[in-house]
Amino acid sequence: MTMTNLVLSLTLSLTSSLPGSQTAGGIEVTAKSRAVQPGELVVLTVIVPVRVDQLRVRAFGRDVAAFTTSSPGDRTWQALVGIDLEVKPGAYPVAIDADAGQHATYELIVKPKRFPTRRLTVDESFVNPPPSEQERIERDAKLLNDVWQAPAAERLWTEPFVRPVEEPANSRFGTRSIFNGVPRNPHGGADFLSPSGTPIHAPNAGRIVVARNLYFSGNTVIIDHGLGLFSMLAHLSAMDVREGDRVSAGQIVGRVGATGRVTGPHLHWAVRASGARVDPVSLLAMLGN
Repeated sequence: MTMTNLVLSLTLSLTSSLPGSQTAGGIEVTAKSRAVQPGELVVLTVIVPVRVDQLRVRAFGRDVAAFTTSSPGDRTWQALVGIDLEVKPGAYPVAIDADAGQHATYELIVKPKRFPTRRLTVDESFVNPPPSEQERIERDAKLLNDVWQAPAAERLWTEPFVRPVEEPANSRFGTRSIFNGVPRNPHGGADFLSPSGTPIHAPNAGRIVVARNLYFSGNTVIIDHGLGLFSMLAHLSAMDVREGDRVSAGQIVGRVGATGRVTGPHLHWAVRASGARVDPVSLLAMLGN
């Protein structure tokens, strides 16, 4: 698989804490991804001229957490920039700010991507829910929004990401979905056609922030990997973890099922990166074995 590997050296001004003193230097930014398109994960590596205690990254109107690749105060940092599936083609600046007045801007040129359309027939109550379920649906939506807004402030994973099931993805990320003839939101994850009861493994270490039944996604487990990165595993027949549990990469967290809005047993795996919906297969390509 061909990676997009862009290296950009930028000139910036460095202002020390001493009044009136300035030095000149450069910052190097490397961006790696499968492609620079909606739904892709971009791994930024930033090397600053001097050691800093904090690096701030902002892209697509969102703050993106940065982390050092070794010890605190190191010169090498990384940030996981997700390109949401609804991002339009064009040029988008990534702002990088560090201590001592260091600043740089890196430009991502997002290219267009055409997503396919799928037509599915499901229980009508999952297309036009009855009024009696509206309060539950709104409660579920608020829960998810609150989860995405409050990620762990530290990186909870250290190992490569792994596949939650062995079977390949059979439904593509970003597919425009039409349920019972009615257009609905695009497919925000990838589906894996695994037999009912198949063990589901945690894609990586983290903390369980959701382990409950939701109206549309059925039995759902969400893992907070830290720094804005989440895995959502949906439609489970059984959940083997509880909210608040810490899990390791590869640990069994549940079983494949057919709960919620489905046409049959499968695993739905969705990934959020600082609020952006990205293809989990992209995550595996960039940070997997």
